[in-house]
Amino acid sequence: MRSPLDTATDYLAVWNEASAPERRRRLDAWHPDARYRDPLMEADGREAVAAMIEGARERFPGLAFRLHGTPDGHGPFVRFSWALAPDCGPAVAAGTDVVRLDAAGRIAEVIGFLDEVRS
Repeated sequence: MRSPLDTATDYLAVWNEASAPERRRRLDAWHPDARYRDPLMEADGREAVAAMIEGARERFPGLAFRLHGTPDGHGPFVRFSWALAPDCGPAVAAGTDVVRLDAAGRIAEVIGFLDEVRS
């Protein structure tokens, strides 16, 4: 069984992957009908999630997601916090995501919360 840290690390790696084909390959580990919701974006299905991430990467060039704190889990849920920042410099945003895994351990749903957004 995968640990909450494994799930959070793999999840953030999808967001940080610069290569669209490699990102789509990584998304193959998600449920085909995976859902994503946060205050700014939403997507239904792996293809829509891939397109959403591509758009976010274009909107925030030079920034990467970093794990903040220690992920935890309960049943099929994993909760972790992240920060979005350039390699050198303060975070421009931070949030907490809750991931629901399916019976096979694939990401089936993500609910994201924005904890902080700096202008």
